[in-house]
Amino acid sequence: MSNPGVIAYDAGDVRVIDLPEPQPAADEAVVEIAFGGVCGSDLHYWRHGAAGQSVLREPMLLGHEVSGTVVAAASDGSGPGAGTRVTVHPLTPRGDGATPWPADRPNLAPASTYLGSAMHLPHTQGGFARRVALPSRMLHTVPDALPLARAVLAEPAAVAWHGLGRAGEVPGKRVAVIGSGPIGLLVVAVALHHGATEIVATDLEPAPRRIAESLGARTLDARDHEAIAALHADIVVESSGTVPGLAAAIAACRRGGTVVMLGLQRHGAVEAPLATAITRELNLVGSFRFGDEFDEVIAALADGSLAVDGIVTHVLPASRALEALEIAGDPSVSSKVLLAFDPAV
Repeated sequence: MSNPGVIAYDAGDVRVIDLPEPQPAADEAVVEIAFGGVCGSDLHYWRHGAAGQSVLREPMLLGHEVSGTVVAAASDGSGPGAGTRVTVHPLTPRGDGATPWPADRPNLAPASTYLGSAMHLPHTQGGFARRVALPSRMLHTVPDALPLARAVLAEPAAVAWHGLGRAGEVPGKRVAVIGSGPIGLLVVAVALHHGATEIVATDLEPAPRRIAESLGARTLDARDHEAIAALHADIVVESSGTVPGLAAAIAACRRGGTVVMLGLQRHGAVEAPLATAITRELNLVGSFRFGDEFDEVIAALADGSLAVDGIVTHVLPASRALEALEIAGDPSVSSKVLLAFDPAV
C-alpha cells in the first residue's frame, strides 16, 4: 500500500512522494492520518523555504495539524491502543541547559521541537503522510461524537484558546479580533464560547468577514481606521501578524485594556504606536502556541460548545497538495484548507 507524503525541499519545491513505511521507536505509535490542516507555516516553507528563522536545510515532511487512527500502538505499552481515533499535540518541550523558562508553561521551553518545523537540524518531520510514526505522548483521544475532519482543528483552536486566555477573564467583555484568517476566526469562536458580550472582527477581504459574521461577530473592513479606533474594546487580539494590524489593535483597545499579540510579527524591529499604549496604560501580552489547553479544546469541539462551522472551506485529497497550498494562500477564496489522506474521502 502506498504512503504518500507532502515533502518540502526548498522555496517553491513541494512534492507528493511515496514514503517508506514508518519504523516506530518503542514509544511511538503508527497513526493512519485522515486529515491534515494547512497552516501559515506550511505556506511559508512552500513559498520562501523558511518560516521566520526556521530555514529548510534538508527535505522535510510538512504538517503539524493532523488527526487519524492508531493502527499500531507503541511497543512499550504507552499511549492509546490500536483503533483509537486521535488528534496530535505537536510540541516536544525541551530546555537548552542555559535559558530559564517557567516549568508550567511548556510552550516557552527554549529548545522545543514541533512537528513539521525546520528550527533544528535534523528537522522535526511533520505529519502530512498517509501513515506516520508519532510519539505516543502526543496522541490525544478523539471522542466518538467528534469527526476527525473537525478534530484536526484542535491544534489551531488551542492556539486561539491560549491566546484569549492570555487576556484574563472574558465573560462580559467586548472583544475585537484584528485579522480574520483561520486563527482569527477561531479566536471569534473561542470568545463566543468563553462568554464575550460582543465580538468585532476585521479583515481586508469580504470572504473571511462573512465567515466571522456567520460565527456571531460584527465585522469591519480593516481599512476603516476610524471605525476601528472607535471600538474601545476591552480585549483586542491581533491575529494578522502584520505591522498595520498591530497598530490597529492598539488603536482599537480601550484605556486600561489588553492587547494580545497572537499573530507572529516579522523578525526584527517592528514599528508600533507605543506612545498610545503607554498613555492608555494598555497591557500588551504575547501569546505563543499553547500549553495544557488541548484536552479542553477537544472536549469543547466534541460537545459543540466551540462552534467552528464554516471555518473549513476546502478539503482536497493529499495528491492535490500543491493545489491546496495555492488555495490556502489566497484569503479571498479560502479559510482553513484540509488535506484528506484517506483515499475514500
